[in-house]
Amino acid sequence: MAAAAGAASPADKERYRGSGFICIYPAYLNNKKTIAEGRRIPIDKAVENPTSTEIQDVCAAVGFNVLLEKNKMYPREWNRDVQYRGRVRIQLKQDDGNPCLPQFPTRKSVMLYAAETIPKLKTRTQKMGGSDQSLQQGEGGKKGKGKKKK
Repeated sequence: MAAAAGAASPADKERYRGSGFICIYPAYLNNKKTIAEGRRIPIDKAVENPTSTEIQDVCAAVGFNVLLEKNKMYPREWNRDVQYRGRVRIQLKQDDGNPCLPQFPTRKSVMLYAAETIPKLKTRTQKMGGSDQSLQQGEGGKKGKGKKKK
């Protein structure tokens, strides 16, 4: 799996074109996007600005065969920033048509799982923890200023 996620040879990439593979772009899971802009799951289940690397991480962790294509872009994405680049190819079905992982029979089930799991990633929880602390410090400072005015 790790070899597939890194720099894949052209022969490996050709293998990922089979009918059992699906593409997931970060826009599919982004709660900042509308349906017209490419979101494919309900907004209450979507994630704020997911990256292709995060999608790859959660899918590889659950046991999918994954390939990250960093320089691919979602056609409806107008912003060319590196943050919005990337496409993840996931082997959803085996050659005989059976799902690779029985708990994920459809592409939508994979997208919903990724959107549910990305906020729990360490990179996300650390950022959240840092912002919570700064908010608490800010509130404490405001209370202190209020007391001084009295």
